Amino acid sequence: MMNDPVIPDYTSACISNIIPALMEHSAIGNGWLPDEVLKAEKTVLLLVDGLGHEQFLASKETGLAPNLEKMNLGRMMTVAPTTTATALTSLTTGRPPGEHGIVGYKVSVGNQVLNSLRWTTGGGTALNEINPSSFQPVPPFLGEEVPAISPVEFINSGFTEAHLRNTGYEGYFLPSNIPDLISKCLSEGSQLVYAYYDGLDKVGHIHGLGPFYDAEITFVDYLVGQIYKVLPSDTALIVTSDHGMVNVGDSVIEIDDSIMRRTDILSGEARFLWFHPTRNNHDSLFSDLEDLYSDCAWVRTKDQILDEGWFGRQISDQVKERLGEVALLAKEPIAFLDRKKRGPKLVGRHGSLTDAEVYVPLITTFKE
Repeated sequence: MMNDPVIPDYTSACISNIIPALMEHSAIGNGWLPDEVLKAEKTVLLLVDGLGHEQFLASKETGLAPNLEKMNLGRMMTVAPTTTATALTSLTTGRPPGEHGIVGYKVSVGNQVLNSLRWTTGGGTALNEINPSSFQPVPPFLGEEVPAISPVEFINSGFTEAHLRNTGYEGYFLPSNIPDLISKCLSEGSQLVYAYYDGLDKVGHIHGLGPFYDAEITFVDYLVGQIYKVLPSDTALIVTSDHGMVNVGDSVIEIDDSIMRRTDILSGEARFLWFHPTRNNHDSLFSDLEDLYSDCAWVRTKDQILDEGWFGRQISDQVKERLGEVALLAKEPIAFLDRKKRGPKLVGRHGSLTDAEVYVPLITTFKE
């Protein structure tokens, strides 16, 4: 059991610092991004959703990733919470979550909860009601038009508008298209190309960490090999991820009814839940959550989390309003669910601040 959550360090090797380091040649990349990457004429950045550092080390031990094993391996942090919408937005904007405002998978907006990946609320699509560019105001890629290679079905989504607007979106139908699209963008003069692949995360959610996940890592390794083949000379390749993953399976705790009766809404996700208490129930909710779940989870107030800089040091009043008053974070491989809204059954999960979820690989190579 972990004693304390792993709080991201937004001043060093964190995914929120990759784009500033590459595009501004910021000193913030010194020491953890290799010089050959920082000085390369062109760079390809591949984000493999769901590949934690611990999971990658396990795949290396069993020889699943021969192409990646030849490359330089480092370790870096993702952001809080360890969830895709928050992490991808920090990656593309180069800012901690407190600055871009997508502070979770499900985010409180007034009296509604926005699913930030699907850009929906309980009433359905929220595109007309919640403007993605206003909700997340930071321009991606420092305002430059950088090609973004991602699944074609996401091209017009609210989340794409929030974290990839004004990019040259290159949608792929199948992952086998990714190397050719990268080659196309580089040949057309792009100095930085971003590509996103979500297959590993899907497999992890459905099957957990095991043979299916291992097989997908083998495919990711093959994909990286194909990408490397199409790179021109003087090009760097960076492979990293948005979060790791833990096996949860049936280890689900239904939140006590007495807690839910004093809670207006829940936001976040099953391993990092925010409680928005009814009037005057903040203190009692905190103490009761501690009594019930402190053996398997961390319980923190919003003020504690903000003071410790979980979302960075700059956070607006508007963003603060999106957070609940008390947070419950799993430190064991478990999930917390509202029995009335259990959602899909997932084997692998993420969101909390354990080593397995926070640390992601930083894999780099350079083609001379």
